[in-house]
Amino acid sequence: MTELKKLSEARDLMRIERIGAHSHIRGLGLDAGLEARAVSEGMVGQCAARKSAGLILSLIKEGKIAGRAILLAGQPGTGKTTVAMGLAKSLVAETPLATVFASEIFSLEMSKTEALTQAFRKAIGVRIKEEAEIIEGEVVEISIDRPAAVAGSSAGHFSSKTGKLTLKTTDMESVYELGGKMIEALGKEKVQSGDVIALDRASGKATKLGRSITRSSDYDATGPSTKFVRCPEGELQKRKEVVHCVALHEIDVINSRMQGFLALFTGVTGEI
Repeated sequence: MTELKKLSEARDLMRIERIGAHSHIRGLGLDAGLEARAVSEGMVGQCAARKSAGLILSLIKEGKIAGRAILLAGQPGTGKTTVAMGLAKSLVAETPLATVFASEIFSLEMSKTEALTQAFRKAIGVRIKEEAEIIEGEVVEISIDRPAAVAGSSAGHFSSKTGKLTLKTTDMESVYELGGKMIEALGKEKVQSGDVIALDRASGKATKLGRSITRSSDYDATGPSTKFVRCPEGELQKRKEVVHCVALHEIDVINSRMQGFLALFTGVTGEI
């Protein structure tokens, strides 16, 4: 079997995504004295367990239990996963949390060692820093043009969406033409007038930083989760250091795909 074929047939550890099950957890819900609040940061109940996890959290931050494991024992549904996620969220917002079930390990075609190695590497995160060209400002106006039918085409065929985005800082204001990719990115973030956003020109990624503090009196932006920020200063376009948080397993996947891609052009396919 060729090396390239092995790469193309690489199996990944399947994992069930529990969408929405713990999306409300933001931390352990402890005060400054590591006492558990009744209801805080998405946590309710299990005050003794949360207090114990807070003690572990302080030891981790002080570097006193590096490389150690923590065992959470209890009946199903008592909140073990919730406490573990709250502990991860309290460390760093981007701390990866990998969930593995014994039934998944025994049902996979790969070896148990390979499956556990993947799970461990999914739980280890790294930060990659790079300089990127960012457009950052407050949205003054965003307008999306409805796609028109392409001349000479059959019914139902439309041209790609276009639009315009007006951004401003405290010193300047500018209008940008929008393509279909950027319109989709802004739609996913639900960007509207009065939001402060950052656009990565290289990747086309849009990030909503918050709501402009000048719009704090608007009736449609008074939700408890609304974050108010100041309008950026200086130029709209600037170079910033961007930090990407990825897991070791994601780097493994990228490397394996890149090696297989390069092998097609170099002729090094490992054929026997």
